[in-house]
Amino acid sequence: MKRVYSFCIALLAAGVILSTMSCAAKTPASSLDAIKKAGKLVIGTSADFPPYEFHSQVNGTDTIVGFDIAIAQEIARDLGVTLEIKDMKFDGLLAALDSGNVDIVIAGMTPTDQRKESTDFSGIYYRAEQGVIVRAADLAKYPDATSLRDAMVGAQKGAIQVGIAKKQVKGMSDETADNPQVKELPKVADLVLELKNGKIDAVIVETEVAKAYVAANPDLAVAPFVFPDSEGGSAVAIKKGNQALVDVVNATLNRLGSEGLIPGFVTAAKEEMDKL
Repeated sequence: MKRVYSFCIALLAAGVILSTMSCAAKTPASSLDAIKKAGKLVIGTSADFPPYEFHSQVNGTDTIVGFDIAIAQEIARDLGVTLEIKDMKFDGLLAALDSGNVDIVIAGMTPTDQRKESTDFSGIYYRAEQGVIVRAADLAKYPDATSLRDAMVGAQKGAIQVGIAKKQVKGMSDETADNPQVKELPKVADLVLELKNGKIDAVIVETEVAKAYVAANPDLAVAPFVFPDSEGGSAVAIKKGNQALVDVVNATLNRLGSEGLIPGFVTAAKEEMDKL
């Protein structure tokens, strides 16, 4: 009887140990720990958004560059890991983040209230105004925002410019509703091509990005008005619940800010653009 009792106690103890081990196995390592263990930081971006991120030939090799990429390199350096870049459509970036396909997203992304519901964000690292690209021959037609009311306007799918087009230009109360005069495409480059081909009349995009595309396309021009960035600027997106990673990213951004390095990254990105 004593042997049976001891055996039962042993089974119970083993059960407790196995239960504890099972719980431990189900407790995931934080993203920060996983990044350090892997030895690399995987970022998601949409590399058609100069000077934030874009493709350039570096020593004969197609390379994604830009001031967002320079910031990401600093984050990776502070973590003591290498940087891996995944280029994808802008409207798929947060899904890639949520699924764990990327560790962070840095793509000139604005931390809107809607995005904050499912995603954490770093502090703001850059503020910009929203500009408008039109055909140079039509520049006089668009002296102010009201002149776009009856125009066919393009905006990057999933970006805040869609809301600007629908609410501030078209006067809609619901930016999720369709509007036949607002064309949404995943890539800014595709919108610019639509503009050049006469399929749309204007593209709403951040002013620095607008200037970059106009510099490469003399048949285009930047309209003489802007939409202020009421949403707050650009921030790094991080999967919800990874505060340790948020803190590390913010520490790097604060360092870059205190050292005054980000304006230099922007200038360097513009100089790289001039080589294209």
